[in-house]
Amino acid sequence: MRGVNAETPRVTRARSPHSAPGAAEPADPAVSDGGPRRLLVPAGVLAAVVGAFAYVGAVDPNQPGHYPVCPLLRFTGVYCPGCGGLRSAHAFVHGDFAAALTDNALAVAGYLLFAVVWTVWVVRSVRGRPVRLDLGPVHLWSVGALVLVFTVVRNLPFGGWLHP
Repeated sequence: MRGVNAETPRVTRARSPHSAPGAAEPADPAVSDGGPRRLLVPAGVLAAVVGAFAYVGAVDPNQPGHYPVCPLLRFTGVYCPGCGGLRSAHAFVHGDFAAALTDNALAVAGYLLFAVVWTVWVVRSVRGRPVRLDLGPVHLWSVGALVLVFTVVRNLPFGGWLHP
């Protein structure tokens, strides 16, 4: 996500030809009162994530029939990197962090990473600074390698402790 910028662009207003020389132009509320407006997008993202977690917390994925079965697991018997993610979220919402880690450790790491990135986003937005996530090829390949290793290890006999 190169160049993600949460700051509202600065708009300069031309002086009206009918205004008196030296008279101040009315301030643009989108620019002058940027504090609360800057937090609208982070607040919306948080509301969506909290809503999703609330739903998964209320509708137990351990009970059959509420969510679809992972097609990769169903047809091949191979655990994908997301297998157990809903059970992990359910356990996380209910405060059972050990079960959340057992169900999908990678998902728990993702929850914590989201919390850190969202917090940095809010702090930078409040200060009026742009938020940039400059992920280069090394970062993306590293994440891909981590997900691949996690997937392979959880499907090997000695990786049974990573099964959901």
